[in-house]
Amino acid sequence: MPETPVFTAAAVAAPHHLAARAGQTVLAQGGNAIEAMVAMAASIAVVYPHMNGIGGDGFWLVRERGGRVRGIEACGPAGRLATIQRYREKELDAIPARGPDAMVTVAGAVGGWRLALELARALGGRLPLEMLLADAIKQAREGVPVSPSEARYVPQELDTLHDAPNFSATFLKDGKPYPAGEIRALPRLAATLEQLAHAGLGDFYRGDIGREIAADLERLGAPVTRADLEAFAAVERAPLSIRRRDATLYNFPPPTQGLAALLILGIFDRLNVAEPETTAHYHGLIEATKRAFAIRDRVVTDFSRLRHDPAAFLTPERLAREAAQVDMRRAAQVPLPDPGHGDTVWMGAIDGDGLAVSYIQSVYWEYGSGTVLPSTGICWQNRGMSFSLDPNAVNPLEPGRRPFHTLIPALAAFDDGRVMSYGSMGGDGQPQFQAQIFSRYADYGMSVADAVDAPRLLYGRTWGAPSLSVKVEDRFDPACIAALGRLGHEIEELGGPYIDSLGHAGMLVRHPRNGRIEATHDPRSDGGALGL
Repeated sequence: MPETPVFTAAAVAAPHHLAARAGQTVLAQGGNAIEAMVAMAASIAVVYPHMNGIGGDGFWLVRERGGRVRGIEACGPAGRLATIQRYREKELDAIPARGPDAMVTVAGAVGGWRLALELARALGGRLPLEMLLADAIKQAREGVPVSPSEARYVPQELDTLHDAPNFSATFLKDGKPYPAGEIRALPRLAATLEQLAHAGLGDFYRGDIGREIAADLERLGAPVTRADLEAFAAVERAPLSIRRRDATLYNFPPPTQGLAALLILGIFDRLNVAEPETTAHYHGLIEATKRAFAIRDRVVTDFSRLRHDPAAFLTPERLAREAAQVDMRRAAQVPLPDPGHGDTVWMGAIDGDGLAVSYIQSVYWEYGSGTVLPSTGICWQNRGMSFSLDPNAVNPLEPGRRPFHTLIPALAAFDDGRVMSYGSMGGDGQPQFQAQIFSRYADYGMSVADAVDAPRLLYGRTWGAPSLSVKVEDRFDPACIAALGRLGHEIEELGGPYIDSLGHAGMLVRHPRNGRIEATHDPRSDGGALGL
């Protein structure tokens, strides 16, 4: 059984140890949790480029010492040239996964860093931006060993990733992926981060960096323009929340699937499953996921274009009604659309004053669009793939519209004063993985490390596969897995104890009596927890 690292004053957790070290350094220099997270966000963009980057988006939840929880939406909208007609004229039935036509939306992550640092300063943060970006700049300029996680990634069949503009020149060596441990530098990205450190983060959108980005986007034929960059700003959003047993849980509102994460935990709570790691435990989580996703898929869209109030689905009455529809004796046959195929990073931080941060940053699919802007070294996201070219869809493509997001940071405040920051990467799996690690800790008394280490399952389609299945790691009790099959679940054993596609999760819990922080990050990742 893994031991949970415990820190006396402050802690961070990240899927790469160099990002965690960047956060720890900021905390040691007197920075607060938000400042530490910006340092980690910049570092992780360099050392884990297959999972995220500054050409992507980010979402923040921040809990202040007094209990107020604030959300920051750093989600770029579709560019003004991104119309359904544009893609139909190219004889496309869907937005491509790779290349310039996949570069549909503005990259919002850096704008989120900027707004988060405004909040950090209001809460007493004083560290200069040059200090916060220093580790990331050095890592990009001098190079870092390619992570085992990145080396394990293999493009899917028929994927055109390696053909995307400038991808091979940036991320391959002699036409092949770098092996784990080999040093790779990203000099153009280093220069971009250095310019941002000196000129300010707004330069990404409205300064020299913004002009270079816009010129490259235009040369490549992407539908995002300089005017789109100049118009972008991250915004605050009030989080969604539910009361559950002895805690209040927070997650992000649309355009993210935070609604689904809260629905799963709210429905599962009402199933009254007494014993953990049983057939009933797993079946209840799977069935709660089905009901949550059915609601998500008809409700979640751009925040400014919502047709339903997401909070209306989180009332005790609605959660009880959904739970009553779950049959604990058989699997429901609920058709679901193909899940989001993507990867992400989740990171958490809690400082000595109790300021807690849950943050998630992504370029959607591994390496996003695969297209690297030649002037700045920025690999651009393909989040706009989640738009539909059907004008009557829930999330149709149109200029200025925010795409559907799988990204969801999570926080929980317990009645006894404990504060938890938690989350996971993993596309459609994110709300499922959040439910698994939270319930194991909060409902069944597992330690922080055990809750994150324990075997996971994922309900949904495999990328490109026609049938639904419940994908499982091979550490589950075989008798429980067999019983799930008898209930009607299609079981797909993935053949390994720790599978990347089942999430890189993390959790931090601060205890009020002594300020002690338990923190861990996933053994499936290349990171961990560090602190003071």
